[in-house]
Amino acid sequence: MAYLNELSSLGSLLAISYVLTILAVSYVLGLAIYNLYFHPLASYPGPKLNAISRIPYLWALVNGNQVRQVHDLHQQYGIVVRVCPDELSYISAEAFKDIYAHRQGKLEMQKNKIFYTQQPGGTTLLTTNREDHALQRRSLSHAFSDSYLRQQEVLIQKYIDLLIQRLEQHADDGSKPLNLVSWYNFTTFDIIGDLTFGESFDCLEKSDYHPWVSMIFSNMKASSYLKALKYVPGGTGISSLIVPKRLLETLKSHANIITEKLNQRLALKTERPDFVGNMQRNEKTFSFDNMKANSSLLIIAGSETTATLLSGVTYHLLRNPNKLNKVIDEVRTTFAKPEDITMASAGTLDYMLACLNEALRMYPPAPVGLPRIVPEGGDMIAGKWVSGGTIVSVCHYASYHSATNFRNPECFVPERFCGDEMYADDNRSVFNPFSTGPRNCIGKNLAYAEMRLILSKLLFNFDLELADKERDWLDQKTYSLWEKQELNVKLKKVVR
Repeated sequence: MAYLNELSSLGSLLAISYVLTILAVSYVLGLAIYNLYFHPLASYPGPKLNAISRIPYLWALVNGNQVRQVHDLHQQYGIVVRVCPDELSYISAEAFKDIYAHRQGKLEMQKNKIFYTQQPGGTTLLTTNREDHALQRRSLSHAFSDSYLRQQEVLIQKYIDLLIQRLEQHADDGSKPLNLVSWYNFTTFDIIGDLTFGESFDCLEKSDYHPWVSMIFSNMKASSYLKALKYVPGGTGISSLIVPKRLLETLKSHANIITEKLNQRLALKTERPDFVGNMQRNEKTFSFDNMKANSSLLIIAGSETTATLLSGVTYHLLRNPNKLNKVIDEVRTTFAKPEDITMASAGTLDYMLACLNEALRMYPPAPVGLPRIVPEGGDMIAGKWVSGGTIVSVCHYASYHSATNFRNPECFVPERFCGDEMYADDNRSVFNPFSTGPRNCIGKNLAYAEMRLILSKLLFNFDLELADKERDWLDQKTYSLWEKQELNVKLKKVVR
């Protein structure tokens, strides 16, 4: 009898399991059919698998292939693609304006909080709400103005001159290739460290990365894993099992170092013209946690992106000798001695600016689309109604590499930014590497000033030759930012 009861119980369990399996399969199939044929975004083009599930998109995210995947999808499907069941990607100027620009009589589209990682207890210019963003930006705007940068020029020039000295010491007159990715990073981190905390990271002094600097990209990689897990029910709770332990430890170390740096700066009790000083003077807007979060943002955004663009423009110039010779000629005929190279004088180099802009187009430091959420009730984007709650973005890389927007999009042609008639039909209005609208990049002036000065002094002092001519340096993965390879270059001092 007991045996029969056990069989009966086992049969009941099997029946329940069978029913649950049928229900689960039915739910998945039903959801797939709904997403494909009845979802508000069902009419938008894109792969059927992406319309059914977010998994392909998340897989590309954690593997560093998201930017390339989105570009390929736009190549196949056109100016708007359904990349996930509830997400659209665009590559048009009209969409850029509708999503990111000032919206007359409308509130700005809110940021997708899953994408923008918020530091515990603190908000930044990237993550805060509309009202607090206006307060934070107003408090920091002076520190990024042209007048402030002119006041800080001596400080900035000091680090760039030290870069030139270090390159001369280590280059062995062209016999020893140097990794310019590292040297650009050393320079931009030292500059932004001094501008933020009133002291550098001593990367140039020691010719090596500060421990914090070396962990920043691992931090970005870990953040990509965590973003992906946020889309999975219960995913955040199992992050310690999924995300590599060393990446999670990097996140903790990053937070500890920024706290230590900020405490050291605040302990000085003196007025200093750095970014933290600006935040201190507006303590109602910036709590300690807000100062900590924004300091972290300023260090990463004010260094890694600038170093990335400098690496990109250097590679493209070395791959295009005629363009390199043209910008070298501009620099060396404009300046007679290194002291002539200032923010003001470097700002007159039109062809150099064209080279920087073309590098921004070819290799945007922030290549991904920055997602926003369509407000409740829906809105018009690129002339078509999009339902509320939809995630929308414009992918910089895909936009700038589309033949819809630019002639010969895969060619490095600075002349397109010099009024060349051959490129008169380029859709330059889609080119917004520093974004647009109320949330555009506050550090644009600083970035251009640094890039012009560094590149001018580099080309004035050295002849450059690419050491790894056979390698495609641009073959890189992305985790919000590019995972840059070494850029090995031979530098030979110019004799005058």
